[in-house]
Amino acid sequence: MADLDLDLDSDFEPDILTFCCNWCSYAGADLAGVSRLQYPANNRIVRVMCSSRIEPTFILEAFKEGADGVLVTGCHIGDCHYIEGNEHTDVRMKDMVEALERLGLGGRLHLEWVSAAEGKKFQETMIDFVEKIKALGPSPLKHKRVE
Repeated sequence: MADLDLDLDSDFEPDILTFCCNWCSYAGADLAGVSRLQYPANNRIVRVMCSSRIEPTFILEAFKEGADGVLVTGCHIGDCHYIEGNEHTDVRMKDMVEALERLGLGGRLHLEWVSAAEGKKFQETMIDFVEKIKALGPSPLKHKRVE
């Protein structure tokens, strides 16, 4: 068969996993929805009580299972319903960004603080992150399917 130069990823739509804290960022996502603010639908939201409940293994498992990018959202620093939960998240996610760089997954994890009143910010964060992951292309961990 002739060697065809096809750009198979030209229509690439990334699979994004988004972790949202219950009290702020999930409410911000809800506000975006009720305000009819549109953002790409290629993300799955997982609601957690606090962003500090997101273990590094959850992020690694997401990539292992085919996520192209992982977005973590939480309450603004100083506004955490669990006092300092988001401060722990901040440290943990910085460590995860460094680890993912070493694993060849740089740029595929993002942390953003989104309050319940920031539906527009949630929308913009989703749009920006999806575009960033589109530019990176599919995760190198994704299995190539032969059909």
